[in-house]
Amino acid sequence: MSDEEKKPGPRQPNFQLQLDEEMAQGKYVNFALVNHNPAEFVFDFAYMQPQQPRGKVQARVILAPIHAKRFLMALTENLGRYEERFGPIKLPAGKPTDPVVH
Repeated sequence: MSDEEKKPGPRQPNFQLQLDEEMAQGKYVNFALVNHNPAEFVFDFAYMQPQQPRGKVQARVILAPIHAKRFLMALTENLGRYEERFGPIKLPAGKPTDPVVH
């Protein structure tokens, strides 16, 4: 066994999360809006029906800036893992059909 094989991997945190049945079902969203102020980031996740000008917010998540950055890092890492396993996620070329709001 090489030294690399003997090294333990990153320690996984030991914690438990409670997830009730309704929350475990999740919500489908196809639109996200991000706002921020000096103290927090607000993520609104919504479902927009095709050809409809209004959507319904399914979840609002409010994070401190440090947690928003950690979330970005975790999402970036997991997108990389996904693409390694399943291939690149292709974005539409040219004019996207979905709005991008900053």
